[in-house]
Amino acid sequence: MPPIFDWWFLILTKMKKQEKKPVKELEEFGKKLVVDIEKGRNPTIEFSLRSLSNVVFDAKTKTLGLGEKQQQRTFFNVSHAKKFLQTLEVAKVSKNLLDAGKHASLRDVFYMAKRTIPQSNINIVDEQVESDKALEDLELITDCSREQLHINANKMGSVAGNVVIEDAGDSINWAKLGSGGWSIPSNVEDIEFKSVKAKYVIYMEKQAVWERLHEDKFWEKQGCLIVTSQGQTTRGIRRLLQRLNDEHNLPIYVLADFDPWGFYIYSVLKFGSINLAHMSGTMTLQNAKFLGVTADDATNYDLKKHFIKFKDVDLTRLKQIADYEWFSKNKAWQRQFKMMKDFGAKLEIQALSSKGITFISDKYLPEKIRKGEFLD
Repeated sequence: MPPIFDWWFLILTKMKKQEKKPVKELEEFGKKLVVDIEKGRNPTIEFSLRSLSNVVFDAKTKTLGLGEKQQQRTFFNVSHAKKFLQTLEVAKVSKNLLDAGKHASLRDVFYMAKRTIPQSNINIVDEQVESDKALEDLELITDCSREQLHINANKMGSVAGNVVIEDAGDSINWAKLGSGGWSIPSNVEDIEFKSVKAKYVIYMEKQAVWERLHEDKFWEKQGCLIVTSQGQTTRGIRRLLQRLNDEHNLPIYVLADFDPWGFYIYSVLKFGSINLAHMSGTMTLQNAKFLGVTADDATNYDLKKHFIKFKDVDLTRLKQIADYEWFSKNKAWQRQFKMMKDFGAKLEIQALSSKGITFISDKYLPEKIRKGEFLD
């Protein structure tokens, strides 16, 4: 066995039998490589091809997923070798974390993996994007999410409402956490819902809008939960929303800007994303509905004077989204896309504040929800 493999395989193969799926999957990963080496074969990693050409839309489940194309990565291949070692290194980091019962951030993993290969001047990773991609490959190889592998991203979201959870032995009431609400962690798999008193969930892309609703006690008055991130929805938030939907039958309503980027946020939540097609099973909300802002709102609430003129990049993005398979035959969505194109403009949620500081809480949201004015 080449010396460079010794310590990797020692870690990956000499494991105690444990119940945790991630440990077992890492063990199997290591064993397969050991078999290759012992039989004199070129050590090979095989997993689903993670590229646009292998992303398919399942019309039945209405989710994006990976197709049947596979890719191989071999050690004795100049173009594969470094990525091969990066995958093993991240697997080693994950195994160490699982053994210690600890979690690390994506940035931590980068620094833990960033070192020089023995008897060379080559670093295993030079940039975080390399360790991030290796981790995504490891998710496919092990069929375990990075959260299950004890690797988390930064916290970037808040939630408030009448829910009590148990997290790491602590009882936490989302209704009694002051102006900031509960900070949603990257990994929500192990939290236990003790009490959930809500009729639905509103997810919004903007923290400022969440703060408005929270200050107005919208969640208390309307018997709902309010959730936000800072822009594109994080994996932890997507998983939390899915758990609330699946385990407690709470409808999920998405409140975003009237622009191509707001529509894309909804698309990712409902149908999945190309980058995370391999995680669609635990990351999509097939019955989520778009609450607003819509082209009709611009007319009904006299908001056209607050339009923001389109730039070329907005128009290009709109065309891309309109051509998505899951939107292309949806008449209601195509109507929105056409109206936006005709307007040649977009509109922010905060434009509703022009009607009064509490207009969104007192009138806009309650009326739309009562009338069922959603896009599916």
